[in-house]
Amino acid sequence: MTHPRPDVGGPLGKMQFSDTTGAMITLGQPKDRWTMLFVYRGRHCPRCKRFLNKLNDALPAWTAKMDVVVVSADTMEKAQADRAEFGWNFDLCWGLSEAQMRALGLYVSDPLSEAETDARFAEPGAFGITPEGTLMLVDISNGPAARPDLAELLDGMTFNIDNNRPVRGTA
Repeated sequence: MTHPRPDVGGPLGKMQFSDTTGAMITLGQPKDRWTMLFVYRGRHCPRCKRFLNKLNDALPAWTAKMDVVVVSADTMEKAQADRAEFGWNFDLCWGLSEAQMRALGLYVSDPLSEAETDARFAEPGAFGITPEGTLMLVDISNGPAARPDLAELLDGMTFNIDNNRPVRGTA
C-alpha cells in the first residue's frame, strides 16, 4: 500500500473543524499567525492524554509564538468529555473526517475492538502551518508510541519563524 505524503511547501487546503465551545476553526487560509495543528487518536488513547497534558502545561510558550489547534475524529461528546476531564486550554476540535485524515497524509486505523472505539481514527500527527496557509512542517506516526518532543518542536518552530526559514524536504 502506498501512503501519500502531504505537500509540504504547498497550500494545506481549507479545513474546518468545530471546537468543543461550538466555534468553527478554519485552517488552510491566510491569517495573521502561524498555526500548529496536532492530531490525536481520540478519547480512547491514554498516550494521547499524556501528550496533550504536556502540551497544555507548555501552552503559554506555544501560544506566545503561534495558534495551537488539536483535533481528533471523535464525536463532540467525546471531545467535550476530554475537555471536562482534563481542563485543556487549547482549541480542542472534533469530527476529523477520513477524507481530511488522508489529505493530511495521516495513517488511519480501524479499532481493535468496540472497547477501544467505534470508528476509524487517525494516528498522531503534527503540522506547522504558515500564516499564508502553507504546510511548512509535517510529523506523522503510524501508532501512538512515536510523538515529537514538544520542547524540541517548539524550539525548532520558533527558529523557523524567527529566521524565516524555507520549507525543507521538497527536493
